[in-house]
Amino acid sequence: MKNMRALAMLTVATVAALAAVLFASRWMQTQTAPSTKVVVALNDISLGQRLTPEYLKLVDWPADSIPAGAFTDPQKLDGRVLKASAQRGEPLLDSKLAPVGTLGGLSAVIGEGKRAITVRVNDVIGVAGFALPGNYVDIIVNTQKDSTAAANDTQDRNISKIVLEKILVLAVAQEVGRDDTKPRVVNAVTLEVSPDQAEKIDLARSVGTLSLVLRNQVDTAEDTTGGATKVSLLKEPIAVAAPKSEVKTVRIVQRVAAHVSGNCIRVITGTQNGQECF
Repeated sequence: MKNMRALAMLTVATVAALAAVLFASRWMQTQTAPSTKVVVALNDISLGQRLTPEYLKLVDWPADSIPAGAFTDPQKLDGRVLKASAQRGEPLLDSKLAPVGTLGGLSAVIGEGKRAITVRVNDVIGVAGFALPGNYVDIIVNTQKDSTAAANDTQDRNISKIVLEKILVLAVAQEVGRDDTKPRVVNAVTLEVSPDQAEKIDLARSVGTLSLVLRNQVDTAEDTTGGATKVSLLKEPIAVAAPKSEVKTVRIVQRVAAHVSGNCIRVITGTQNGQECF
């Protein structure tokens, strides 16, 4: 009798446990938000890369938190070009894609209305390799003043001056990846500039030597400088040219004394009277 009673209680407990598990499972299913398939990067993808199906995969994504511009069909991304790098598992958004028809490469990442120009650098000019894609630099030119501008100071014609500020580095050598922070010493750096800035850089490298100055990426302030010369560098006193003496024209006026009559006599000739002075 006691065994039957214990068996009945064990059966009731088992049924209650199974019911609890069933109700908990159903409750969890009702609490789980519905999901949608979203296209993400299968591996890390560099900017300028043309997308193909082997770069993509579909994953479940909560339907109420899908990023704006995400894709649910991988076929819509076939042939599109990234204008910003993507990490593994990151949703591929329309804002990170170049316009339809872009062929890929560096031209895909150049901003609208911008141009790409390459300047030759070395380990010093290139900031010891720390000027990497995605960084901003200022450009200094070392040249000589025009002869007319330095006519009064022929010994101080050399000048170094910042001619362009906050210029984006697009690529170093042939690399456009922006995820590497390791410095790389290269012989060429490609910059993103406006047409007007491209003309200034082309002129600057023909009249002097260029140097890059690495700047903080979030610093947007512009500083106007007068440039550095030998006088300002060594803090030498500025020689003041002596004023030119004014040449005055002196006009010599010679005065001629009027002839004053001396002794005079009266001369009578016939019926005519006259006077002779001497």
